[in-house]
Amino acid sequence: MRYVIFGAGAIGGMVGARLHQSGHEVLLIARGAHHDAIARDGLTMLSPNERETFRIPVARDAGSAGLRSGDVILLCVKAQDTWGALIDVRDAAPRLAPPIVCMQNGVASEAIALRLFPEVHGAVVLVPAEHLEPGVVAGYGSKLTGRIDLGLYPEGANELSHQVSKALAASRFESDARSDIMVHKYAKLIQNLANGVEAICGPGQRDGPNGELIEALRDEGRAVLRAAEISFEVADVADVAGRWAKIGLAPIEGRKHQGGSGWQSVVRGAGSIETDYLNGEIVLLGRQLGLPTPLNQLIQGLARETVSAGHSPGWLTPDELLTLADGRSIEGNI
Repeated sequence: MRYVIFGAGAIGGMVGARLHQSGHEVLLIARGAHHDAIARDGLTMLSPNERETFRIPVARDAGSAGLRSGDVILLCVKAQDTWGALIDVRDAAPRLAPPIVCMQNGVASEAIALRLFPEVHGAVVLVPAEHLEPGVVAGYGSKLTGRIDLGLYPEGANELSHQVSKALAASRFESDARSDIMVHKYAKLIQNLANGVEAICGPGQRDGPNGELIEALRDEGRAVLRAAEISFEVADVADVAGRWAKIGLAPIEGRKHQGGSGWQSVVRGAGSIETDYLNGEIVLLGRQLGLPTPLNQLIQGLARETVSAGHSPGWLTPDELLTLADGRSIEGNI
């Protein structure tokens, strides 16, 4: 079995590096300067205890990856890039139909993948990782790299679920094959509703001045999921502090883990952000059910404005964001 990591950023890069390190065959698919750096110098993986560079095969797209029978696609692109990545895989190997494992935030990618491929797995990824520099990924766990559980979409688990889980468990991840993986992914979605706030106001706000707003965002999300009769309550996923303690969250070369995926996209100048598939998921369900979701709609819009206007995280202060959330206006903003 070969693991093809489509999207070798923070999560994909750490998963690829760890699988390669434990002896599994890995191929990375990466874009632009990140691809060029890996092809030229290898993939450098940083952790609190390690700094290693791995020579892992890398391709720019599925068409140049030489996909073959027995490949498993670990889809690690942001949710907004799912369709393009999957079309690339399908067009590159129209007769192979490789299994797809969606190692992504949000809950939309699995349904997209199932339109194109017969076997789709969801995965809930709980890994403190960063990718801010071409050719370099960082994982801030000193005891474990993180936790990645997976299972068939929409439900169930098969032999491949257990094989991938076993490979991850042998590669410094905790991992279980689960028959109810989407319940866990919806639990993670509630946690990820704070990502847009971090992208707008900067890191370190989740438990500070924006704590009240973040909890209100999550309450809005919980209310919508309950109205839709979608199960989402998983204590282990909600216990972020307990999870970070278990994996041993620690600095790397004096640098602490700063921000999540949305913040990293803004800092890297990626040009897009996944809030349309996080807060936007709550907005979508709310509209379908006729329920207002003003806070998640606000964060969805402001996160998009952050990217489209080229703002840096911190362009709005927590107090300004709270003012907007209260329905008042701030000169020069929306």
